[in-house]
Amino acid sequence: MLELMICSLVTIVPDYLYRRYVQGKRLGKEITFFSVWYELRWGITGCLMLTVGLITMIFYYHPSTTSAAIYFRTVPILPEGSGRVAEVNVGFTAPVKKGDVLFRLDSSRQQAAVETARRKVAEVDASMISARADVVKADAQVGEAKANLQQARDELDVKSELQRRNPGIVPQRDIEKLQVLVDQRQSGLDAANAVRESASLRVSTLLPAEKASAEAALAQAQVDLDKTYVRAGVDGRVEQFLVRTGDIVNQLMRPAGVLIPEGAGRNVLQAGFGQIEAQVMKPGMVAEATCISRPWVIIPLVVTTVQDYIAAGQFRSGEQLIDPQNLQRPGTILVFLEPLYKGGLEGVTPGSSCIVNAYTSNHDVIADPKTGALKGFLLHAVDATGLVHALLLRIQALLMPVKTLVMSGH
Repeated sequence: MLELMICSLVTIVPDYLYRRYVQGKRLGKEITFFSVWYELRWGITGCLMLTVGLITMIFYYHPSTTSAAIYFRTVPILPEGSGRVAEVNVGFTAPVKKGDVLFRLDSSRQQAAVETARRKVAEVDASMISARADVVKADAQVGEAKANLQQARDELDVKSELQRRNPGIVPQRDIEKLQVLVDQRQSGLDAANAVRESASLRVSTLLPAEKASAEAALAQAQVDLDKTYVRAGVDGRVEQFLVRTGDIVNQLMRPAGVLIPEGAGRNVLQAGFGQIEAQVMKPGMVAEATCISRPWVIIPLVVTTVQDYIAAGQFRSGEQLIDPQNLQRPGTILVFLEPLYKGGLEGVTPGSSCIVNAYTSNHDVIADPKTGALKGFLLHAVDATGLVHALLLRIQALLMPVKTLVMSGH
């Protein structure tokens, strides 16, 4: 309607003025309700053509959409296992900090596993003390075996020396017995050394390895016990937290609630524009929005990101071939917009629906010396028509509460 009124000012109105004051025709006389088409045919036709062209240019170069909202991410509250809730520390809704315990699952089995692992560590420590005593005992046995061996060698050397000096003074049989005794004492020393080495290896290698395994089992049991305490992963707010003591929760079928991270949905607005505007939407474009949760307010925005992919074309590999005819509706171009000024989205509830206008600016092209006069004039006209869309947005913002509260029947 606004475009029609604007176009009529340069088509129908001049045509009527020409008929009235130049040709002398009067409204209600020569120009009647039945003859208005014939009398004003050139103005009406020009007005309609100009209106269609103006609307097309405005909506193409200054796109608008009602598919806009402030999306925010939610974090499901899920335990890493499953179990029965033993304790709940938050209510239906509450602010939480990272690391706060939200609720605790029954942990009797995990506590028993931790206690068993602790007992195993204590058992290994006791075995370590016993093994050190065995090492001391083995050292004593080695010393005893060395002394016995030395005694046997000394006696063999004495009798061998006597036999050398006075052959026949010592029976050969005695010397052979002493040699056998030396060999026996040497074997006993080797056995004592082997026992000592075994005891040392048990103290230095085997028992530390067993203790490390026991400590690892204790750490694993402690991790399983810690998993029974479900904590907040980020700072935020818990909403619709309905879990109570005695409920069963698991990862697949029964999440405990939703955690909304702090600051979610406060800085970025997402909007979906038509595919025909893919060549127009560029990062850096100035935009405006009005949201239903903050009526009568125009929020200046700037386009920061334009998604290169349209969600309607995505698919997953499966057993069926893709048929493009099955697309129910064309997708939109997802655009991310941020406030032009700090705190621009304050007061807008995350998730609120909004109306967004984006405006094409050709200032750099117009200022370029290489741009011709005709092209510069046309680009000026394109930029100037953004005023019409800005006015329409303000009319929508003004009528939005009336439309929502009165016209919708609420």
